[in-house]
Amino acid sequence: MKNRNPLKFLLLSAVFAALTAMGAFLRIPVGHSSFSLQFFFTCMAGLLLGPYWGAASQLIYVLLGLLGLPVFTEGGGLMYVFKPTFGFLLGLIPAAFVIGLLGRKKRLPALLLGLAVLYTVGLPYLHFALDGAFRPWQTLLYGCLIFLPFDFLKLLGAGYLSRRLEKHL
Repeated sequence: MKNRNPLKFLLLSAVFAALTAMGAFLRIPVGHSSFSLQFFFTCMAGLLLGPYWGAASQLIYVLLGLLGLPVFTEGGGLMYVFKPTFGFLLGLIPAAFVIGLLGRKKRLPALLLGLAVLYTVGLPYLHFALDGAFRPWQTLLYGCLIFLPFDFLKLLGAGYLSRRLEKHL
């Protein structure tokens, strides 16, 4: 989308930051992580707002959590950077950017690449934050592979819903 009305996109960025926070509360805890809808709203932000505003929405979300608002799955605050899953929160920002950059023309490849970006940032952070508690294959299994089926459902849902909503934005 072209940035014809920056105020509109700023407000929509705030809305998607709030939706991502809501997605954090819709969760099923699993070990060091949770099944949640955060990435679903990241995908929607990228597809509907484009690369810059989509990434901005996720940056707003992460900054609000770091400032102490309890918007992450387990609260918020600066100490959250020591949580093993913080890398996935950081990964939301470039994931939204990549999805927004490619999503207008090639929606499904953009969503898959955004997911790959999320895991590229999140998995190494998870591995090192656990300080060797997991071997690399365990990090891959418990930090990625068990989540992929649900992630693919989120991608399909975001792709479908964004197509339906984009004409209204």
